[in-house]
Amino acid sequence: MDHKLPLFIVTGASGTGKTTVMQELPALMPDFVVFSTDDDIFGTTGPKLEYQDRYNILLHFASFVAKSGRGTIICGTMMPWDIEKCDSYSLFSDICFINLHCDDATRNHRLRNRGDRAMWSDDMLRQHEQFAQWLLDNAESAYHPPMPTIHTSNMSPYEVAEQIKHYVMLNWLAAAETSK
Repeated sequence: MDHKLPLFIVTGASGTGKTTVMQELPALMPDFVVFSTDDDIFGTTGPKLEYQDRYNILLHFASFVAKSGRGTIICGTMMPWDIEKCDSYSLFSDICFINLHCDDATRNHRLRNRGDRAMWSDDMLRQHEQFAQWLLDNAESAYHPPMPTIHTSNMSPYEVAEQIKHYVMLNWLAAAETSK
């Protein structure tokens, strides 16, 4: 590949559906590789990797995928300033973030009912409410291109994946047109 391709990152506060929707994307988008920032991709043995090291590895993986002409979607909470620090950042035409968002009551219910529920104190839930609001408030100014938001409160994971696919394909086709 002699031209750069975009990288897609599905982000959002905990409990908005990133890990759940990630299960739908490979079947819906077989020409894209889907990675997660969760620990399971990096294994459970050995030293735990710092977040910046994880991001570097993921972007390196994505750059190798792009060299084959395929796209990559990374699902996980990532911030643009952390991605900009990655060695492979300049290998992509754009870093396109997509924010998954749900109302506070839905997110709090999801978090309190998942396997790690012991860690979700009222203070932690408030912190995630504030972070979710920050993402909404800064989607236009802190993300380039501006970050769209998909509301997951009343949608099935498949419906969310369909919306992600729509956004990704629009940007993928625009990048293909630009490279001609």
